[in-house]
Order: sequence, then structure tokens, then C-alpha cells
Amino acid sequence: MAIAATASSPPRSAASRPAATRQARTAVARRVLRDARGRTIAFAYLFAAVAFIQPISYRHSYPTVADRLSFAHAFGTNKAVVLFYGKAYDLLTVGGYSAWRVGGTLALFAAVFGLLAAVRAMRTEEDAGRAELVLSGIIGRDAEYVAAIVAIAATIMVLWVAALVGSVAGGLSLAGSAYLALAVVSPALVFVGVGAVASQLAPTRRLALELGGAVVALAFLLRVIADTSAGAGWVRWITPLGWAEELRPFTGAQPLVLVLPVAATVLLVAVAARIYAVRDIGSGVLAANDTAAPRLGLLSSSTQQSFRSERASLLVWLSSVGVFAVVVGVISNSISSAGISKQLDQTLAKLGAGSVLTPKGYIGFSFLFFVVVVSLFACSQVAAARHEEASQRLETLLALPVSRRRWLGGRMTLAMGAAAAISVSAGALAWAGARSQGVSISLSTMLGAGANCLAPALLFLGVAALAYAAFPRAAAGIAYALVAVAFLWQLFAALLGAPKWLADLTPFAHVGLVPAQSFDSGGAAVMAAIGLVGAAGALLLFGRRDLSAE
Repeated sequence: MAIAATASSPPRSAASRPAATRQARTAVARRVLRDARGRTIAFAYLFAAVAFIQPISYRHSYPTVADRLSFAHAFGTNKAVVLFYGKAYDLLTVGGYSAWRVGGTLALFAAVFGLLAAVRAMRTEEDAGRAELVLSGIIGRDAEYVAAIVAIAATIMVLWVAALVGSVAGGLSLAGSAYLALAVVSPALVFVGVGAVASQLAPTRRLALELGGAVVALAFLLRVIADTSAGAGWVRWITPLGWAEELRPFTGAQPLVLVLPVAATVLLVAVAARIYAVRDIGSGVLAANDTAAPRLGLLSSSTQQSFRSERASLLVWLSSVGVFAVVVGVISNSISSAGISKQLDQTLAKLGAGSVLTPKGYIGFSFLFFVVVVSLFACSQVAAARHEEASQRLETLLALPVSRRRWLGGRMTLAMGAAAAISVSAGALAWAGARSQGVSISLSTMLGAGANCLAPALLFLGVAALAYAAFPRAAAGIAYALVAVAFLWQLFAALLGAPKWLADLTPFAHVGLVPAQSFDSGGAAVMAAIGLVGAAGALLLFGRRDLSAE
């Protein structure tokens, strides 16, 4: 009887294996969804808010046909505006305007979301050692990979629903809103594939993000070239952001264009799956530096070591912001002949940049976005500090004669120094671009415009560091969410008729956007003071709390 029972047990085990595999696959998918919930909720709120606000603000700002004709004449082909939002196909209807503003803005955010989702679900799991543990059980690589892709697809569906709900709540038709939301999230699909491939090529999460980020920047640059250069419209067909434009929601839909992002996604995901099936866990196609010759530079202090680890990231931020600054400077001269009406100019002035009728006015308006970018960079440095703690490298470092406060203080000093370098380079390169087109503007003025980014960056750095010291796991989400909410409120509060005291709650309302406006020394002083208080509080709290692994 014992022998018979033993002989019969393998079939029962084999029969139960598919069910166990399905359960494991479901567990992996749930884990990916759970890890992504903070990012997904934040992006969903952003998608819903932008999709809702755009049609509402358009009806409020341009209620008559004459107003809309003036707006279309001013912005339809103006390179200075097309740079930000892409090609406009119809600015006389609420749907056409919404397709332009919602699609032009959120398509880029969708691309970033897809990249972050893929790298987090794949490369980060390997760096943390969890993928190896999962694969040591009953689930194989194929099943684990498919589970991650399915979970990421579910998060993208959440963004689609958010954009759909926002558009419908804003008064757009259900069918048109569904198609607009589909166009908006289509780049996310492609960049999930990009992130998946980058996760196989790179041996670390950071390198995977940098490789994927370079592809996002290239896609955006190609879209800018296609939309602003005469005879370069064909370039739109080689970038996912261009495909999103060519879907043309509310302006002559071309649903067959969906074949391009779907095909690109399938190809990239399949390539990534093939590489994943044959490479070793924890490694990448690109060689790591573990066997390279020793490099002892920048290892004499914890701050120098932090700079050493952040050099590649800083270079990516510097080059990306620099290229964009040159483009802004080069096309600033086209704004002078835009033919913007006085009423429209006053409407734009509500955003806080003054008149945009001149190259200086346009550059000042553009530097609002540079202020936001530098603030996001400051937040990214706090996120990098959190990653160092979560990966337990900080635990080893603090076992040496290095104090907690000295380490965090060095990190914040490094962040502000790097923010200053990015800000000043943005001002200098924007000046170079403007001067190449004959715009009369001094280098000192543009360096001041760049330095103008530092007060908000210091504020958000201090607040982010305080959140890191108090709530380490949620710090990055808190920091990025604060910047996003403050920026959206700056863009839409005045247009929606909010009271001045309420519109002034965002820090960006207290930035004098040089050269269009004079430097707001009072606002800068208050923001710097808040940032310093936050930094001091962060040092105090961090010195008292226990380290927290991921």
C-alpha cells in the first residue's frame, strides 16, 4: 500500500502544477500592481485633471468664434508654441483644442510612465534580488515576464480610464473622449517595450532608466523637428509621439495609425522576452564595471562618492535641459511676428510670465518650464538618496565613521550644486540660441534667468528631504506629487478664475520669470527660507530614525 501511494503521488503533483503556476503568475501580477499603485494613482490624477481642465478653460477663455479665430491665427503655426504642444489640426472647436493640448502634454507623460513601469517591474526587481527568489519557485521566466507585462498593461488601462473620465466630465463626447484617451496612452505601450529592452541591456536599474530616458528625449526631439521644421513632417512617422499626433482625435481620426504603436510594442516586448530567456539573472547584455581597472577618484568622502555615483545622471539632465534651452532660444525670434491679439496676450499673461509678444517675453514664459524641471531634479536627488538606503548601501556606509547628518547634508549640498549647474547652463545655452537668431539679450540677463530656478528648487529639495526623513518609503511620491500639483495649479488657477490668494498658493506664482519680468527677491527669499527650514528639519529627524530597507 505504501508503494502504491508513493507511485501514485507524482501524477497528482503534476496535475496540480498548472494551477499552482497560475496562482504564482497571479501573485506576481498583483505584486507588480501593488508596487505601482502610488505612481499609477499620481499619473491617473494628472491625466484626469488635464483632460478635464483643457475643454473647460477653452470655453471660458474663448467663448466666441472671433476669439477662437484670433487664437487659431496666433498659435496654429507658431513654432514657439508648437514646440511644447505639437501640431494643431483644429483650434476652432473644443474637441480640436483639447486634442492639441491634452494630447501634446499627456502623450509625453505617458511615455515616461511606460518607461518607469517597465524598468520598475523588471530591472528593479532583479537589482533587489526578488526576481531570483521568485524564479526559484514553480514559476518560470516566461510566466513571470508575461505576468509583469499584463500588470503593466492594467496600469495603462487605468490611465486610459482617467483620461476618458476627465474628458467626458469636461463636456466632450464619450466616443471622441475614448479615442483621445487611446491616442494619449499609445506612447506608454511603446515605451513599456523600450523599458523592457533597456532592462535586459543594462546591468543596473539606473543605467536602464538612463538608456530609456535617452530614447524618450530622442522621440520628443524628433517630434519637435517634425512639427517646427518646414518639409520635415515625415519625421513624425518615426517617433511614437508623432504617431499619437497622427491619430488625430476630434480632427479627422486615423485609427489605422494604431497599427504602428501596437506593432512596435509587440516587437520590443518580444525582443526583450527573448533576451531575458537566455541571459543570467542579475546581469545585463552590457558589461558591468565589476571587473574594470580600479578608479579611486572621488572616494575620499561620502559626498564625493555620491557625486561619483550621480555623474551619469547629472550628465543626462544637463544635456537634455541644454538641448531644450538651445531650441527655445533659436525659435524665440518667431514669436515677434505671431500676430497675437491683445486679448490673447492678456490671457497668457495670467500664467505669470507677462507679455509673450516679444522674444524676451517668450523666453521668460519658457523658463517657467525650466523652473519646474530643476525642481524635479532636486526631488530626483532625494529619491536617489532613498534608493541608496533601500538597497542597504547606506547601512554599510554609516557603519564607518560617517555621521547620518553629514551624509544627508552632503547629499543636499550636492543636489543644490548640480541644480545650479543645470540652471546656469540652461540660461547660457538659451542665450546662445537666441543670439544666433539676432535676438538682443545679454548673457548676464540669461544667467540670471537660469539662476532664477534655484529658489523653487531649494524649496522643493527641503520639503522632499523632510518627507524622506519622516516617511522614507513615500518620500519620492510626495515630492514629485507636490511639484506636479503646484505646476498644474500655476497653469490653470488664473484661467479658471480662482481668487488671487488661492492662485498664489503655488510657489511658481512667486517666481519673477526673467527676462520677461524682474527678479522677485521677496518671493525667492521666502522660498529659500522654507527650503532651509525643511532641510534643517530633515537633518534633525534623519539623525533620530532607524534605517528602512525597501
